[in-house]
Amino acid sequence: MTDERRREAAVYLPALAHPIRRIGARTFDFERQVAVMAVVNRTPDSFYDRGATFALEKAIEAATRAEAEGADWVDIGGVPFSPGPALPVEDELARVLPVIEGLRAVSNVVISVDTFQAEVARRAIAAGADVVNDTTGLHDPALAEAVADSEATLVITHSLASPRTQYPRPHYDDVAGEIAAFLHSRVELAVSLGVPAERIIVDPGHDLNKNTLQTLELTRRFAEIAALGLPALAAVSNKDFIGETLDAERGDRLEGSLAAAVFCIVQGARIVRMHNVRESVAAVRMTEAILGFRQPAYTRHNMGDANE
Repeated sequence: MTDERRREAAVYLPALAHPIRRIGARTFDFERQVAVMAVVNRTPDSFYDRGATFALEKAIEAATRAEAEGADWVDIGGVPFSPGPALPVEDELARVLPVIEGLRAVSNVVISVDTFQAEVARRAIAAGADVVNDTTGLHDPALAEAVADSEATLVITHSLASPRTQYPRPHYDDVAGEIAAFLHSRVELAVSLGVPAERIIVDPGHDLNKNTLQTLELTRRFAEIAALGLPALAAVSNKDFIGETLDAERGDRLEGSLAAAVFCIVQGARIVRMHNVRESVAAVRMTEAILGFRQPAYTRHNMGDANE
């Protein structure tokens, strides 16, 4: 597509250095594909589900249901991002490893572990995780070393606070530019520690140490994150910037979440992290078709001698 046609379509198609990614048992072509990452939190205090999948059987059931509803990827977390007391590594492992093992035993879906602990990353990869999703931007560089010693992919997310600590009144002079620069520097760090660039994904961290106005601007300017040349992840689902924008409680943010995800896709996002899997998969697949990435499931309307 020419630059002129890109402008006409108001769509940003990022030039990716390594668009074809083998992640676990699956291959993604991020020039023509958007992956849907489902969320399973094995925590009693997650911001959205408030412990609905804390029980082991509920967590595994949610993970297998997400795949059945079309998710390409399941993200399993044992510790929320929000401020709170530190959870011992062994306790975090006790939460996430049984879910990873249970899901891997029945599925080849991509599995990521949401952690900032290097030991959790190592043990999760050994249990079958394909991705380490670090929401602290490599606060501990040892986590990158743990990924480097494996075949796993690393998600580097922008945030400013030390893990599980407060960060009141975040300030940015240029929110998207500063986040892009941060991610670029952390990618360089990960590469220096042995993680190949073709196994790195970036996430600007919607709402993470950002207020609603900052997150809305970041979303408008998502193309600046995608321009880093690595597949960009948008974790927008049910977040507070949607609730504050629409005056919507946690259980009433689906439509806003879908709108934010679709906008990020047309600005270059190639993975979206979503709670409501069935609805999100439909929105993503429709967006892919509009962008010309996929063909319709079938074509009958006005295709014959008689109108249907």
